Amino acid sequence: MVAVFNKELLSWYLITLKLKETVETNLPKNQREPTASSIPLTLYKSDPEFEPAPTPTPPPPPPAPSLDSPWIISIREKLDQARQYEASSPWATLSIYRVPKSLRDVDETAYAPQIVSIGPYHRGRRRLRDMDRHKWRALHHALTRAGHDVRLYLAAARSLEDRARACYESPLSISGDAFVESLVLDAIFALELFRGVAGEGFPRLGYAPNDPVFAVRGIMHSLQRDMIMLENQLPLFVLDIILALQLGHEPSRSGLVAPLALRFFDPLRPTDEPLSSSASFDPLSDASSSGALHCLDVFRRSLLLSCPKPASRPWIRRRWSHARPVADKRRLQLIHCVTELRDAGIKFRRRKSDRFWDIKFKDGILHIPRLLIHDGTKSLFLNLIAFEQCHLECSNHITSYVIFMDNLINSEVDVGYLHYRGIIEHWLGNDGEVADLFNRLCQEVVFDINDCYLSELSEQMNCYYNHRWNAWRASLSHKYFSNPWAIISLVAAVVLLLLTSAQTFYGIYAYYKPS
Repeated sequence: MVAVFNKELLSWYLITLKLKETVETNLPKNQREPTASSIPLTLYKSDPEFEPAPTPTPPPPPPAPSLDSPWIISIREKLDQARQYEASSPWATLSIYRVPKSLRDVDETAYAPQIVSIGPYHRGRRRLRDMDRHKWRALHHALTRAGHDVRLYLAAARSLEDRARACYESPLSISGDAFVESLVLDAIFALELFRGVAGEGFPRLGYAPNDPVFAVRGIMHSLQRDMIMLENQLPLFVLDIILALQLGHEPSRSGLVAPLALRFFDPLRPTDEPLSSSASFDPLSDASSSGALHCLDVFRRSLLLSCPKPASRPWIRRRWSHARPVADKRRLQLIHCVTELRDAGIKFRRRKSDRFWDIKFKDGILHIPRLLIHDGTKSLFLNLIAFEQCHLECSNHITSYVIFMDNLINSEVDVGYLHYRGIIEHWLGNDGEVADLFNRLCQEVVFDINDCYLSELSEQMNCYYNHRWNAWRASLSHKYFSNPWAIISLVAAVVLLLLTSAQTFYGIYAYYKPS
């Protein structure tokens, strides 16, 4: 039975093989199953290591945009705007700048007015609106006193609108009428303050002795601090023309405002020496103020007077050297601090001069004029530095001076010694606050050491500092000649040494040559 079953299975198996062979014979060649002999060849051909990668077919190039498509039209309009902006060159007349964000982030309050806004940058700020009513009061007093109609000043300001707008960074989000109105209001307000403090006096201008604003007391110092800020300026030619109209002079006359502005801002000066004139520059003359841009520029010129220019270095771009990182203390190091310089034998003396920047070094002695520091000094120096950083046509003398003093002052010990020598006088809390003030003034400032009027002096000081003999002599002086008792002790020791040597000599002499 088993044999019969196996025989039937074998028959069915042979029939199946026969049917399979018949079907494969009728199929196309590429649809047949691979035989045992063809499997190795198929594996070899499908191996990616030996099979070359198929060459990708490059995609067809995108179609060129149509010339009348909205995208192309928009790009052409932007290029036209750029061409017109380049042709107008608005930076050629720019003089009242917005403080760069890198500088503003160091101390926001030093650049933002706290009481009064002058010009369009801070116009309408909520905390400054209280002063607007006093501006209208000033305009009322000026019109009543001169018997003029307000249209006289509005017409003059309208004729100056385009020229005045060009002095500010664009865009200004203020209409033409509002801009003209602000020019008249702010100019009259500033001129009333100038004339009240530095001219006729507030009582003669018609203000009461107890006036909350127009009086030489109260908030006057805060007004002076706000009105010297870079972003809080009016073009000087606007002030000159408005004042000329008030006084009945020709509108083309210039140089009227500069002397008044200097006397108004005189309390902010960082020196107590009386203002002197120079043969090459008189800050109160019409000729010297003719090229001034605004009150901050006039004040800066009066501080510098006839400041010397650094040696010409045409291969160095002024203040914008890419090889020098911003605010790198190691790169801004002109000289060593006071303590280290004293250890090297350099002495410090106060120099009597109204030019606080006029530092001299001779025979190991550094002569520095007196510097006054009050609560407005920080804001004053920061705005002067910001103006020098933005306006490339002016020098960087204030920046150079501040960096030089920053190098001298590393700690309150340095400030204390300069105060002892009469070089620094301050009304801050302590010497540590003065040191912190100078160490923060030049953060984020772009500065080229080679473009500095103090570079030659710094090189002389560094040569003196690096001479070892000077350090040894200074160490001897500090250790043995620092006070009278040390000198007496040294003299006594020398006398005792001489007596001991003489006694020893005579003892030896008597031993070898007895009498």
